[in-house]
Amino acid sequence: MARIAGVDIPPNKRVEIGLTYIYGIGRQRSKYILEKAGVDKNRKVKDLSEDEVRRIRDIIQEDGNVEGDLRKNIALDIKRLVEIGSYRGYRHRRGLPCRGQRTHTNARTKKGPRKAVAGKKKTISKKG
Repeated sequence: MARIAGVDIPPNKRVEIGLTYIYGIGRQRSKYILEKAGVDKNRKVKDLSEDEVRRIRDIIQEDGNVEGDLRKNIALDIKRLVEIGSYRGYRHRRGLPCRGQRTHTNARTKKGPRKAVAGKKKTISKKG
């Protein structure tokens, strides 16, 4: 099992897909890394040699932020927005969508489960 950037890459997956298990690496960046390292993207992770894993690890390390560093930078960016009192910071603080989506309906992922409102009941219509 290959361990890259503190993440165990699943051995039975293709290398291109396995790298996406690292936070901050998607399909495009995965393809770029494998191209630069000279590794076939269709090989399984368990078939990689130690030299290939080392080359992939070196490229990821030199190319930029992944995992902990990236998460820390994002958290600092959000904290900065909240501190300067921007609209986006306000939305983050309140737990609402920041990018202009409607909230009258939907936005349940960001807002969480519905909260019960006192005195509001569904009315049952009587058919007769």
